[in-house]
Amino acid sequence: MSAPRAAERGRGLELEPGSCSTQTSHRLLAYSDALLSIIATVMILPVAHTKIHPDQKLGESVQQLLLAKIAVYLMTFLIVTVAWAAHVRLFQVIELIDDVLALLNLACMMIITFLPYTFSLMASFPEVPFGIFLFSVCAVVIGLIQAVIVAYGFYHPHLLNQQIQESENQNFYKRHILKIILRGPVLCFLAAIFSFFFIPLSYVLLGLVIIFPHLTRFIKWCKTKIVGQRDEEEEHHSLETFTFYLSEPLSKERVEAFSDGVYAIVATLLILDICEDNVPDPREVEEKFHGSLLEALSEYGPNYLAYFGSFVTIGLLWFVHHSLFLYVTKATRLMGLLNILSLAFIGGLPLAYQLTSEFAEKSHNEIEAIQVSCVITFFASIFQFAIWTTALLNERETLHPFARYGGKEHAFMFAKLALYPCVSLGTFFLTCLLSEFSTAIFHLMQIIIPFAFLALRIFVRISLTVVKTMMSLSRRKVVLLEEEACLSPTETLS
Repeated sequence: MSAPRAAERGRGLELEPGSCSTQTSHRLLAYSDALLSIIATVMILPVAHTKIHPDQKLGESVQQLLLAKIAVYLMTFLIVTVAWAAHVRLFQVIELIDDVLALLNLACMMIITFLPYTFSLMASFPEVPFGIFLFSVCAVVIGLIQAVIVAYGFYHPHLLNQQIQESENQNFYKRHILKIILRGPVLCFLAAIFSFFFIPLSYVLLGLVIIFPHLTRFIKWCKTKIVGQRDEEEEHHSLETFTFYLSEPLSKERVEAFSDGVYAIVATLLILDICEDNVPDPREVEEKFHGSLLEALSEYGPNYLAYFGSFVTIGLLWFVHHSLFLYVTKATRLMGLLNILSLAFIGGLPLAYQLTSEFAEKSHNEIEAIQVSCVITFFASIFQFAIWTTALLNERETLHPFARYGGKEHAFMFAKLALYPCVSLGTFFLTCLLSEFSTAIFHLMQIIIPFAFLALRIFVRISLTVVKTMMSLSRRKVVLLEEEACLSPTETLS
């Protein structure tokens, strides 16, 4: 790339002979990441707003109403993340955009924003084919629009990554990115067809959209182990790579941006429920509470407590996520998958809030509601801990030296990531053993954890100091014993 052209790319604007002005895709990607994270997160709303009456047992409600919705939510959340990953790969190839590409991307985003409605139909009518058909058709249209973006980009090579422009095998990159983008829509097309004949098979095909990339990589790995070498043509093309490897994990920055979007939207959804359900009717305030707004609001006290507790949980889980990725230098594929699974359960926290706010008063559903909240929090945090564990397996490539074994932040990071899984699991079992005090235990956990995070570094430092002191004392004893063993008997007597 010439120096003037590189400077123009750095400024974000470039003019090609006989073409419209082009810009870098940074702002388009930021907008798309934000929108995709919002869409993935609001999928939980039909689940969170499932009405469960206080006189109805939550165990039966979970079996009849929630389990199917939660399963469909997890599946659709993960499918949206697959679409996001395909979008990331697409704009690793296309580096610059013009007005046509910007409008095509907006058309793609418009269809994506319609997905929560199709999910609501699927969740409310799981046995009716139209919901799953409409969801599958939307996924097919999204894939086709992304394929048109690829075709347009390769028809105007000045929009492509510079190293692809200079490559003699542009068709290889074109086929590769189209394969990544279209494998999901092909399965969704089959799911749309089978939805009118055999709905369970449609759900299986949609599930394959999620696991297919990992399944193909596993098959290739097995093939490589059995055969021992790749085909010459595949080997030749694999040698010609560029800065953003299409087969490499997603960039850490895009993973952080998408994750931050999910955390932000989940936190925002909580206040929407407060604004919608916890504002008293003016006529009721006047008639029942004689115009006293404070007295009317006092009835919503448990709801406010549930809101602040849920917000603190989301905020601290984001804090842990931020602390973790602060020391991550590269996110592997497995780390990315574990992060998506963690985000899927983070997206379920509005359901936890809804349950604990509805059953905050004494009822036979109180224990079940709190236990569901503990389970959601546990899985959201244990997948974060799994990211850390996975990173340690290949720490030289994935972690900053401070966070590796023996690093100055290693013990503190371990304690920080282990805190929420241990506390949520402990709260779950305590509510089973001490059911009469389940509400008090749950709220006490929500109050203690922020202070535990504040005191954690002090506790870790004291513990490490004690351990180091004991180890140094034991080493001194060993040294003294070795010195005594080396002395001769006469020297010892003297």
